[in-house]
Amino acid sequence: MSAPSPTDNTLHVHLIKAGRTKISYPVELLHDDGTRVSVRAPWAGDGVRDFGFVQFAPGDVFTEHYWRDRWYSVKEVRAADGSLKGWYCDIARPAVRTANGDIRCEDLDLDLWVSADGSQVIRLDEDEFAESGLAERDPEAARNAVQALDDLELLAKQGDFTALLSHADR
Repeated sequence: MSAPSPTDNTLHVHLIKAGRTKISYPVELLHDDGTRVSVRAPWAGDGVRDFGFVQFAPGDVFTEHYWRDRWYSVKEVRAADGSLKGWYCDIARPAVRTANGDIRCEDLDLDLWVSADGSQVIRLDEDEFAESGLAERDPEAARNAVQALDDLELLAKQGDFTALLSHADR
């Protein structure tokens, strides 16, 4: 793929986990200010994924925000009818734009779900994180990951979560 032209708003997100591409999917570039990259894409999974507290389904639209200087990404999730379901936050190493303009983001196993009304703030996959061995292999990255999860959880519980995305293109 060649470098995107100013009129080419399509690129790919590559989510990396344990050194391998977990998923790669096309997205529409909304904004890149040099620190945060915002993109939009339909649900990239196969069929419905039921977490118990929310379902991701065909027709859902994700507006995703990646930072080059923060240890997380935030995905605003809307149903096909436009109603807000909530925000799924991946704890990850800071995102990188590749030479061809794509986004590369390394997932560190921790996640946070924040429901649209803020009544649910749920930490996810802490067992996977502990089993990943990151704390032994890269203690600094593990500390950054846990701190990022704590920071996002605090923002959500204080009701300041949407301020995090206030400058995002919608």
